[in-house]
Amino acid sequence: MAIKVALLNFCFDDYTIELANSLVNYVDLTLIQQQKSAPACKGVLDERIPVLRFEKPPMRHPGNIRSIAEMMRIIREVQPDVLHVQESNDIWYLLNLLFAKMPPLVTTIHDVFGHPGDGEQVFASQYTRPIAFYRSQQLIVHTQQHQETLNQQFRIPKEKINILPHGELGSLYQRRTQKYSFPKEPSTLLFFGRIWPYKGLKYLLQAMPLVAEHIPDVKLIIAGRGENIHQYFPHGYDEQRYEIINNFISNEDVVKLFQRSTATILPYIEASQSGVAALSYGMGTPIIASEVGGLKEIVRDQEDGFLVPPGNVEALANAIIHLLSDPQLQQKMQIAALSRSQQDLNWSNIAAQTVDVYHKTIKYA
Repeated sequence: MAIKVALLNFCFDDYTIELANSLVNYVDLTLIQQQKSAPACKGVLDERIPVLRFEKPPMRHPGNIRSIAEMMRIIREVQPDVLHVQESNDIWYLLNLLFAKMPPLVTTIHDVFGHPGDGEQVFASQYTRPIAFYRSQQLIVHTQQHQETLNQQFRIPKEKINILPHGELGSLYQRRTQKYSFPKEPSTLLFFGRIWPYKGLKYLLQAMPLVAEHIPDVKLIIAGRGENIHQYFPHGYDEQRYEIINNFISNEDVVKLFQRSTATILPYIEASQSGVAALSYGMGTPIIASEVGGLKEIVRDQEDGFLVPPGNVEALANAIIHLLSDPQLQQKMQIAALSRSQQDLNWSNIAAQTVDVYHKTIKYA
């Protein structure tokens, strides 16, 4: 008889959709989520998966008391053997977790700590986040670095911390926009995602003139929200050299941006794991990244991308020049990047490993 699993998410919609689509082949699955996640699921969530949703008001709204009560009612109604939660910094959920009786609990931790300079961090989450670490029977993380941090700084036993890869996300976006296909532009680079200081955009911008000396037609696409992008260009910018999208990006544009780009650049000065990397590999786009945090576990240096020392502008420029100067290397790395979707970043493989964690959870609950 299949294990009965309730999968609960407050955010990480794309990740949850792809995990659920594969888990349903292994377990009796119910998805529980807030109402605002419904649009992300439309047309891409497996129809076999029953979905139960609840209204979730803004964090400071007192209606959260009723919302969390409704969430708990749904969980009790489902009566799962295992409750699997995608990490939440929601204070109402975490305080409820502190006192409520829960089914055997698995939590996927995407970030042990908040990122420096991240303007979207939840107030006081650094104090409430550890509640999930201690209340869960098993934890899932995406990198060895996360496992070591939880073990050394929070004294979580290693046998309770399971390392599973962050699955690729490119195929999800391609399913959402099947009619779109764009050729690679041989000298186009992509910086994608939320723009905060820890993402290291300033180092990439410092590297661009060095790259342009060798690759005159190099172009950088900067796509994402966060900081005011224009602070990086106080005197304006060359529209032939830079393409800037500092607002909401549609699914169609996400696909287009990755398909156009020869490489995704992740010049981060701090990193845990990276959904952008998971998206890039799923699109067959190699990555040039800082050798920092979880990125050095994700990118296979010299195979499907390059790793460079964080903050080293010259090394970053040289890696970009190396890739853009060699069409054969580009093709080789594109194939290697895409093949990751059938290997360690494949969702079916990840779902099977997740089910092993469920069995362990039930055994030791």
